[in-house]
Amino acid sequence: MPTDWSNATAPGLADFEALAETAWNRLPVEFRTLAKDIVIRIEDLASDDILDELDIEDPFELTGLYQGVSLDHKSVGDHTREPDMVFLYRRAILDEWASGEEELGHLVAHVLVHEIGHHFGFSDDDMETIESRISD
Repeated sequence: MPTDWSNATAPGLADFEALAETAWNRLPVEFRTLAKDIVIRIEDLASDDILDELDIEDPFELTGLYQGVSLDHKSVGDHTREPDMVFLYRRAILDEWASGEEELGHLVAHVLVHEIGHHFGFSDDDMETIESRISD
Protein backbone atom coordinates (compact mmCIF):
# COMPACT_ATOMS: atom_id res chain seq x y z
CA MET A 1 0.00 0.00 0.00
CA PRO A 2 1.56 3.34 -1.04
CA THR A 3 2.17 6.03 1.55
CA ASP A 4 0.01 9.14 1.28
CA TRP A 5 2.56 11.98 1.24
CA SER A 6 0.03 14.74 0.53
CA ASN A 7 -0.12 15.87 4.18
CA ALA A 8 3.36 14.78 5.26
CA THR A 9 5.76 17.28 6.81
CA ALA A 10 9.49 17.08 7.44
CA PRO A 11 10.50 15.97 10.93
CA GLY A 12 10.90 19.05 13.14
CA LEU A 13 13.39 19.87 15.88
CA ALA A 14 11.39 17.93 18.49
CA ASP A 15 11.32 14.88 16.20
CA PHE A 16 15.10 15.10 15.85
CA GLU A 17 15.50 15.40 19.61
CA ALA A 18 13.53 12.16 19.92
CA LEU A 19 15.71 10.48 17.25
CA ALA A 20 18.88 11.69 19.00
CA GLU A 21 17.58 10.48 22.38
CA THR A 22 16.79 7.06 20.91
CA ALA A 23 20.28 6.89 19.39
CA TRP A 24 21.84 8.03 22.68
CA ASN A 25 19.96 5.35 24.64
CA ARG A 26 21.18 2.66 22.24
CA LEU A 27 24.85 3.60 22.68
CA PRO A 28 26.94 1.20 24.75
CA VAL A 29 26.64 1.99 28.46
CA GLU A 30 30.38 2.56 28.86
CA PHE A 31 30.30 5.08 25.99
CA ARG A 32 27.32 6.96 27.49
CA THR A 33 28.96 6.97 30.91
CA LEU A 34 32.10 8.57 29.51
CA ALA A 35 30.09 11.08 27.46
CA LYS A 36 27.54 11.97 30.14
CA ASP A 37 28.56 15.63 30.37
CA ILE A 38 28.24 16.35 26.64
CA VAL A 39 25.31 18.58 25.71
CA ILE A 40 23.45 17.56 22.55
CA ARG A 41 21.74 20.36 20.62
CA ILE A 42 19.54 20.18 17.57
CA GLU A 43 19.56 23.18 15.24
CA ASP A 44 18.27 23.67 11.72
CA LEU A 45 21.63 24.67 10.19
CA ALA A 46 25.05 25.75 11.38
CA SER A 47 25.42 29.48 12.01
CA ASP A 48 27.25 31.69 9.54
CA ASP A 49 30.02 32.17 12.13
CA ILE A 50 30.59 28.41 12.38
CA LEU A 51 30.51 27.99 8.60
CA ASP A 52 33.01 30.85 8.17
CA GLU A 53 35.27 29.40 10.88
CA LEU A 54 35.27 26.02 9.11
CA ASP A 55 35.53 27.60 5.65
CA ILE A 56 32.32 25.90 4.50
CA GLU A 57 30.17 27.78 1.99
CA ASP A 58 27.17 25.45 1.81
CA PRO A 59 25.44 24.94 5.19
CA PHE A 60 23.98 21.66 3.90
CA GLU A 61 27.49 20.17 3.86
CA LEU A 62 27.70 20.20 7.68
CA THR A 63 25.44 17.62 9.36
CA GLY A 64 27.00 17.78 12.81
CA LEU A 65 29.70 19.43 14.86
CA TYR A 66 31.58 18.68 18.06
CA GLN A 67 32.44 21.89 19.88
CA GLY A 68 34.81 21.71 22.82
CA VAL A 69 38.16 20.25 23.77
CA SER A 70 38.54 16.55 23.09
CA LEU A 71 39.56 14.37 26.02
CA ASP A 72 42.88 13.57 24.38
CA HIS A 73 43.72 17.32 24.51
CA LYS A 74 42.42 18.18 27.99
CA SER A 75 44.59 18.44 31.05
CA VAL A 76 43.94 18.81 34.76
CA GLY A 77 45.32 22.35 34.56
CA ASP A 78 42.62 23.47 32.12
CA HIS A 79 40.32 26.22 33.26
CA THR A 80 36.59 25.57 33.29
CA ARG A 81 35.04 26.37 29.92
CA GLU A 82 31.68 26.09 28.28
CA PRO A 83 30.37 22.52 28.21
CA ASP A 84 31.39 20.23 25.39
CA MET A 85 28.57 20.17 22.86
CA VAL A 86 27.44 18.13 19.90
CA PHE A 87 25.29 19.91 17.35
CA LEU A 88 23.08 17.95 14.97
CA TYR A 89 21.92 20.05 12.03
CA ARG A 90 18.41 18.97 11.11
CA ARG A 91 18.09 20.39 7.61
CA ALA A 92 21.53 19.20 6.51
CA ILE A 93 20.76 15.70 7.84
CA LEU A 94 17.37 15.73 6.10
CA ASP A 95 19.09 16.78 2.87
CA GLU A 96 21.53 13.87 3.13
CA TRP A 97 18.71 11.48 4.05
CA ALA A 98 16.63 12.58 1.04
CA SER A 99 19.50 11.90 -1.34
CA GLY A 100 20.19 8.35 -0.18
CA GLU A 101 18.65 5.16 1.06
CA GLU A 102 19.67 5.33 4.70
CA GLU A 103 17.01 5.27 7.42
CA LEU A 104 16.72 8.66 9.12
CA GLY A 105 17.19 7.27 12.64
CA HIS A 106 20.35 5.47 11.53
CA LEU A 107 21.71 8.63 9.93
CA VAL A 108 21.06 10.67 13.09
CA ALA A 109 22.81 7.96 15.14
CA HIS A 110 25.75 7.96 12.71
CA VAL A 111 26.23 11.73 13.01
CA LEU A 112 25.83 11.59 16.80
CA VAL A 113 28.42 8.81 17.21
CA HIS A 114 30.82 10.54 14.84
CA GLU A 115 30.62 13.87 16.67
CA ILE A 116 30.86 12.34 20.15
CA GLY A 117 33.79 10.31 18.82
CA HIS A 118 35.62 13.58 18.22
CA HIS A 119 35.24 14.31 21.96
CA PHE A 120 37.12 11.11 22.73
CA GLY A 121 39.63 11.47 19.91
CA PHE A 122 38.39 8.17 18.41
CA SER A 123 39.47 6.93 15.01
CA ASP A 124 36.96 6.22 12.25
CA ASP A 125 37.41 2.49 12.96
CA ASP A 126 36.54 3.05 16.64
CA MET A 127 33.40 4.92 15.64
CA GLU A 128 32.41 2.19 13.18
CA THR A 129 32.70 -0.38 15.96
CA ILE A 130 30.43 1.68 18.22
CA GLU A 131 27.92 2.21 15.41
CA SER A 132 27.81 -1.52 14.70
CA ARG A 133 26.90 -2.12 18.34
CA ILE A 134 23.89 0.20 18.20
CA SER A 135 22.54 -1.13 14.92
CA ASP A 136 22.31 -4.72 16.19
